[in-house]
Amino acid sequence: MKTIRIFCLLLLSLVCKAQTEKNVDHQSLLWTRYSNQLTLNNKWSIHSEFDNRVFISPFEENLYLVRIVGRYKINKDIDLGVGVSYFSVATQVPEVTNDFRTPEYRGQQDIIWKHDYGNITLGQRFQVEERFFHNANKDGLQPGTTFNWRFRYRLQGEYSCWKKESQYLKAIVYDEIMINAGENIDKNTFDQNRIYAALQYGINKNIALELGYLNSFQQRPSGVDYFNRDIIRFTFFHKIKLKEKHKTETN
Repeated sequence: MKTIRIFCLLLLSLVCKAQTEKNVDHQSLLWTRYSNQLTLNNKWSIHSEFDNRVFISPFEENLYLVRIVGRYKINKDIDLGVGVSYFSVATQVPEVTNDFRTPEYRGQQDIIWKHDYGNITLGQRFQVEERFFHNANKDGLQPGTTFNWRFRYRLQGEYSCWKKESQYLKAIVYDEIMINAGENIDKNTFDQNRIYAALQYGINKNIALELGYLNSFQQRPSGVDYFNRDIIRFTFFHKIKLKEKHKTETN
């Protein structure tokens, strides 16, 4: 417990330090996502994501991504995930656009814990990412990649507003902090903090819709410049469950 307290105090100090800096660029974005969960059996599942992110004012493409994660359920509360992602970044500043896209290739490993307390579900996720950025300058892509680690911790709460058969409505809130590491990280050990609030409506046992607001406060590589992003996020959740084969017994 003492180690956890020290770790939390360190993260808090990093966030407070980051948010006292000046040079903050305020941006508004829209994130739209299709999220698919393919359940193979009661232990294994494959999760895939297709996400498009655009700036609202001025309207400009930010990036799109494709992610696939294999998940293994240890028990009813804990599961593990291993996956890869591909990002195609158009620009991080809508006023400055390029005629090329910068790729990022990412590996990830995570552990998720969730537990129900009546109508409330508490969850935690710890995730490690290996990020490979294709080198680029203002003129175009350059040979090679740049690597760094990123560590993410998310604390999440869900409240079940109502549930009837296969339909439901729940409220979701979370706070997630991200920390960079590696020899290429100099002035932005603190990457970003995300605060999110949303409502999720389950239409049936296979389809759900979610609409939420996310605030991302992110430190840039300079160490003195920051993005403060107001983000509207819409997600279409789709579940597919493979039918189990039943053996036919003959007498």
